[in-house]
Amino acid sequence: MNEITKYTENIFESIKHIDELGQEYWEARELQKILGYKEWRYFYSVIEKAQIACVQSNNNISSHFGVNTKIVKAGATTKTIIDYKLSRYACYLIVQNANPKYEMVALGQTYFAIQTRKMELVEEEYKELTEDEKRLYTRKKVSDGNYSLNRTAVSSGVKNLAEFHNAGYKGLYNGETADKIFKRKKLKYREDILDNMGS
Repeated sequence: MNEITKYTENIFESIKHIDELGQEYWEARELQKILGYKEWRYFYSVIEKAQIACVQSNNNISSHFGVNTKIVKAGATTKTIIDYKLSRYACYLIVQNANPKYEMVALGQTYFAIQTRKMELVEEEYKELTEDEKRLYTRKKVSDGNYSLNRTAVSSGVKNLAEFHNAGYKGLYNGETADKIFKRKKLKYREDILDNMGS
């Protein structure tokens, strides 16, 4: 990893947040400071351009630019300000539409260009895998994701993880419960449904 990528990634990842559902997001006002914009009004115009790009790419704005109002102290009083919960994609669009005269914007544009190329390479490599290799690759990702999901669910107060995961299966399998899937696939005792799915 070159120094520009490492530097930018460290800064970008340092302001990442994780919500109660385990989803990553960035706050627009924190990103504003990192990119070097001193005034919100100028940064807000960049957000508007990014939102237009989001719509033009047939993406839902609210999925990537969640409005997040905050109450902040202003001297002896308080006031309400607008902020945004940004997806990684929204951050990418903002950086691409920001002014590269700011050093961190220029570095951010380089960072996202490299990240995009990495994703393209991963997708190309994935396409070359056999069905079994794709299934094993996906199974590892699901396993890692479930570990994170379980931790988030427990810390959010979920008491019955089996019921929680059963709801997930019902979503994946058109309303079928884990028991019905188990029987339909004729799985043996202790076999895992996730080990018997396609890629």
